[in-house]
Amino acid sequence: MQQNQSYRFSVAPMMDWTDRHCRAFHRVLTRRALLYTEMVTTGAVLFGPRDRLLGFDAGEHPVALQLGGSEPDALARAAAIGADFGYDEINLNCGCPSDRVQNGAFGACLMREPELVAEGVAAMKAAVSIPVTVKCRIGVDDQEPREALWAMAQAVRNAGADALIVHARKAWLKGLSPKENRDVPPLDYAIVHALKRDFPNMQISINGGIRSMDETLEQLRHLDGVMVGREAYQNPGMLLDVDPLLFGEAAPVDDGFEALAVYEPYIAARLAEGIKLSDMTRHLLGLFAGMPGARLWRRHLAMEGVKRGAGLETLHAALAHVERGSERYVAA
Repeated sequence: MQQNQSYRFSVAPMMDWTDRHCRAFHRVLTRRALLYTEMVTTGAVLFGPRDRLLGFDAGEHPVALQLGGSEPDALARAAAIGADFGYDEINLNCGCPSDRVQNGAFGACLMREPELVAEGVAAMKAAVSIPVTVKCRIGVDDQEPREALWAMAQAVRNAGADALIVHARKAWLKGLSPKENRDVPPLDYAIVHALKRDFPNMQISINGGIRSMDETLEQLRHLDGVMVGREAYQNPGMLLDVDPLLFGEAAPVDDGFEALAVYEPYIAARLAEGIKLSDMTRHLLGLFAGMPGARLWRRHLAMEGVKRGAGLETLHAALAHVERGSERYVAA
């Protein structure tokens, strides 16, 4: 199967992190990475404030909407709404282990119900013309990954899923918090590689613990795509290497300073709409990671950016702490 280049690199959906302001900033750093929304439940899409929950800037493309839910009809209707909003992909969350999703019987709980997931995928595929994908774990609790993950892959492939993204850890629904579930269960990259060997014609990406472009390139020797989460958020300068190393194209900007100059009009426009500076600058704290002045940059934004009336002058004052001419962040 010819690889779909849009899945080659993506930034993971992360609750409370990958909102529209974050995505607008990440798009300044890479034109090609596929960006994801935070998970939005089908109930919120169907009955909540859609413009606030689903609205995004056209400059964010390519961007995917991640849905949380398990009822096929609701998934189909929510997917259709997402497609009408202009999203490039609909993704079904089968990996989140939070109490919220457990109470709603979706997220990682769906690892136990691959046929229900397949019904949801088929319903969404019938409702939209854009790709429908699934993000899952290698298993939950005492499941045997060789059984659970293979059953999920088989089911969603047969239902017409366009890609499967695998977080290469189990989710422990009993005994671990959502935060612990991101670190404590051991990573098992080899099992995802084995899955790809057994499903060679299926688009399969890997997620979990990938912290550099070297690691990304190594994973791409075995798989179709890599999804990076916390590292891309906490060290966003990493994204400056995505387009050159993975797509053979120049980065949109040369460094963090130029990135801020390009992003500043977006901040100004949102400030004029009444959005707080900190809603945007919280996504910038790690931009100068490892550079002289980075700690003072973070401190200034964290302390001053939350104050009433904080504006661009606060951003400029924080930037003054960073030493110009120092090397930009490059993932080793």
